[in-house]
Amino acid sequence: MNISDTAKKYIEQENKYGAHNYHPLPVVLSKGQGCYVWDVDGKKYFDFLSAYSAVNQGHCHPKIVKALIDQAETLCLTSRAFFNDTLGPYEEFIHNYFGYDKVLPMNTGAEGVETALKLARKWGYLKKSIPENEAIIVACEGNFHGRTITIVSISTDPDARDDYGPYTPGIEVIPYNDSAALSTFLEEKGDKVAGFLVEPIQGEAGVFVPDDGYLKECYDLCKKHNVLFIADEVQTGIARTGKLLCCEHENVRPDIVILGKAISGGVLPVSAVLADDDIILTIQPGQHGSTFGGFPLACKVATAALEVVKDENLVDRAEHLGKIFRDEMLKIDSPFIKDVRGKGLLNAIVIEPHNGKEAWDVCLVMAENGLLAKPTHGHIIRFAPPLIISEDELREAIGIIAMSVKSLEG
Repeated sequence: MNISDTAKKYIEQENKYGAHNYHPLPVVLSKGQGCYVWDVDGKKYFDFLSAYSAVNQGHCHPKIVKALIDQAETLCLTSRAFFNDTLGPYEEFIHNYFGYDKVLPMNTGAEGVETALKLARKWGYLKKSIPENEAIIVACEGNFHGRTITIVSISTDPDARDDYGPYTPGIEVIPYNDSAALSTFLEEKGDKVAGFLVEPIQGEAGVFVPDDGYLKECYDLCKKHNVLFIADEVQTGIARTGKLLCCEHENVRPDIVILGKAISGGVLPVSAVLADDDIILTIQPGQHGSTFGGFPLACKVATAALEVVKDENLVDRAEHLGKIFRDEMLKIDSPFIKDVRGKGLLNAIVIEPHNGKEAWDVCLVMAENGLLAKPTHGHIIRFAPPLIISEDELREAIGIIAMSVKSLEG
């Protein structure tokens, strides 16, 4: 694709002075509004990544931005050395919104996962009486929970894991979408298992949607063996899949829920771990925390962002528009499209290489035509627009996707 001199300047600047830990599309963005972004040359695009589902409420939502500005002019940070007048109201709001006794506020999704793992281990020792230093966390192949040493110890992706050892002990990995594998493991070692960590849909793996009933079967197994069911809803939560939490599709109420990304509408890094008292109160003062966890700006921004989800009925919008998107994708007759999958507005197409072209090439052509998406694992394109997108806008975007795919058929 054509890259202007202005864009090249910014790209070269990043390459020269920044770590090379990402491989972005060659697009340099400078503005966002709603479901659109603009590059430094003023070209307008549909955003079909939404910062990995952080911008469910749309770019620069006025209510969320106003909450940020108003609080920034009053009080930004206190640390948890003192009380402030924003955290308590926020915690009560989260309690009423999600129905868990308490919230432990953090900042990034990875911090949320780390917090949940610590909480599960603490509960395992204090409540389940697992022998000291013998607690096990069970996770799934193909997962993506973040980038910390402990989390990459869980990963089965060589890019995420290789050359970061030695790895954190006390972690076992079983196949995803295989409740029988969990059953077998828990029958053998369930007395030492503190928690089962799972993504309701594996997003980074390419929107891998498990079979109907999988989550409920795993939840029931956890209850049978007194194991905490821990749902990583960082990407799937906050209305993205057509439910407030993705686990609700199977009427599962996790013991621990991890939230991030869209909990702040993409305005600030905010994450949260939800649990009831029996679990969350196992952590006492001084045993876990964060300077910025639950800071005043975050409390006000996250409250506004979650109010937008309800005020604008984003759960039902995602469910309705997601069905339209998948139906229209399935109508595209192309040798490139091997599979279409997803829930709500978290979807993906699996690309079959054709004429020497792959998923990256499809994304470059879509960008030229005014739509941004990014491949994952080389052959899968994830499509996750802001949930505020209208049906007319969605259908226009679908037309761009179809045109782009067809143009490469040769």
